[in-house]
Amino acid sequence: MSADERPNARRSEAGYFGPYGGRYVPEVLRSAIEEIEAAFFVAVEDAAFMAELEHIRADFIGRPTPLLHAANVSRLLGGADLYIKLEGYAHTGAHKINNAIGQALLAKRMGKRRVIAETGAGQHGVATAAACAKLGLECVVYMGAVDVDRQQPNVATMELYGATVVPVHSGSRTLKDAINEAFRDWAGSFGDTFYLIGSALGPAPFPDMVRTFQSVIGRETKAQLAERGVVPEALVACVGGGSNAIGFFEPFTADESPRLIGVEAGGIGPGKGEHASRMTGDGARTGIVHGYKSRFLLDDDGQVAETRSISAGLDYPGIGPELASLGRSGRVEFRRATDVEALEALTFIARSEGVVFALESAHAAAAAISLARSLRPGKAVVVNMSGRGDKDLFITAPILRPAEWKAFLERELAAINASEGAAK
Repeated sequence: MSADERPNARRSEAGYFGPYGGRYVPEVLRSAIEEIEAAFFVAVEDAAFMAELEHIRADFIGRPTPLLHAANVSRLLGGADLYIKLEGYAHTGAHKINNAIGQALLAKRMGKRRVIAETGAGQHGVATAAACAKLGLECVVYMGAVDVDRQQPNVATMELYGATVVPVHSGSRTLKDAINEAFRDWAGSFGDTFYLIGSALGPAPFPDMVRTFQSVIGRETKAQLAERGVVPEALVACVGGGSNAIGFFEPFTADESPRLIGVEAGGIGPGKGEHASRMTGDGARTGIVHGYKSRFLLDDDGQVAETRSISAGLDYPGIGPELASLGRSGRVEFRRATDVEALEALTFIARSEGVVFALESAHAAAAAISLARSLRPGKAVVVNMSGRGDKDLFITAPILRPAEWKAFLERELAAINASEGAAK
């Protein structure tokens, strides 16, 4: 592995990125987190550990993922060329597997037999379950009950991999509540349990770890662009907690170019409870939630506010501390895309290019399409398709073909009832 290919496992400044970050955890968890921090920074300097990780990336994940020149879309837009980093082609269908396999391998190295995780859209849960199955680790995934209902295909897949999925019925019953339950579990089980956080957030060193394992996306993209002689005008990624974005942007953040654009969930409008935009608009403020300091959507009493997005993976009320700092400095520009804009982008690219974005990634696609259309020919815009849209069928089908979907579900329910009746 050359120096250019080696992941940048740099330490944040005492766990901080400018004013954001830190480690705000109960005393009972401090030793567990310090143990992980020490093990991580030793492991990434260990040639044997990194060689095993590279082997798994190639044979299990299927890296490198392709960089597609979206020629049809580019022609239809009439502006800049659009390129798509096809992270959705990685095993389990999204970028989440990059971090999951890295942290699971670290857990095994540390002698931890049990892994717990939180998940929103389900992709991190699926990736963690697959990684644990591959490495022979017990897996428990906490998932908000609302997300369980709308992401049943992913729940079924996690269970197929042997994971135990625990629905969380407290609070808003979404990702933030799943994280709370995972922390409660870890506080009583850290002796043999590793908490595998899925996004570039939480107490230090998790933002450093997730960025390091996800930076493979940006490093591959940079090399693939160089091979083609393409100098990008901008890189665009969706931002929930921020793992795909910080991994995509990582090799470029210290440079003045290209433009780095993060796209948040605009939901159904700018009002309270209608979106999940932390860096755009005026609905967010600085706070401390889930063990770290960053920008959060909070109510007047300082409590976590309700969010809304068609995509389960973008409705988290906070943002990773490094992205918040990069936004504050201006190195990363932030935009928002609404539910409608994301659906329009998803449909346009599917019909023009034969690629189906996940709803999360479709937010980035909406901004990338708008930007590419505004630029002159000869420029290049790269969008990270952080996941593919198979998982969203139960969300998109009722919107895009409601009558046919309803008839299908009625037939399936009738068949299940008939089968149960025959078995009695």
